Amino acid sequence: MVNKRAYGDYFTEERDRKDLMGVLEKTNTASSLEIHVNVGGGGYTGQAGAIVLGLGRALLKYDQVLEPILRSNGFLTRDPRKVERKKYGQPGARKRFQFSKR
Repeated sequence: MVNKRAYGDYFTEERDRKDLMGVLEKTNTASSLEIHVNVGGGGYTGQAGAIVLGLGRALLKYDQVLEPILRSNGFLTRDPRKVERKKYGQPGARKRFQFSKR
């Protein structure tokens, strides 16, 4: 359950649903656990990534034996990418104002 809805109804993209179930399938805990998640902010893909990280950390606390599986599949690693800040003198982070020679 994600935000009191079935995860299939909440995440419409197949990629996001596969990411969530990938954690449980790799650790063989899909049928033995019932998971309820509250998530907010960001977009759907970011929320799915946050849930994957949270599930990985929760499963690690649940059973330490799962650590090699979780670590090798990248379920304990946070995505380090962030939005680049806007710089002064230009309209965005990388975009420049139009240049005119004359």
